Amino acid sequence: MWQVEYIKAAEKDLLSLDRSQQLQVLKAIEKVSINPLPINEGGLGKPLGSHGRINLTGYLKIKLLKLGLRVVYQIIREETVMKIIVISVRDDETVYKLAKDRTK
Repeated sequence: MWQVEYIKAAEKDLLSLDRSQQLQVLKAIEKVSINPLPINEGGLGKPLGSHGRINLTGYLKIKLLKLGLRVVYQIIREETVMKIIVISVRDDETVYKLAKDRTK
């Protein structure tokens, strides 16, 4: 299992959700943290690429369809860390813009 870390803004994202949503997001993150590598490497992560003018190549996502949320994270292989960048609504533009702003 990889160590999960949150940037400060992602912690605030999580706290802004109601308790039921928080528990579901945490459960999904815990499940993926067993093997957060990209799917093409046998992991559970779904790789991101370019979305319009936003390039998030190297980042991965977890989709929580029923909640309408998406989690964007980065893996740091040398430290076996799964770093949570953003937890936001599944609207592509919103979540990806937030992710890009937070990775500058």
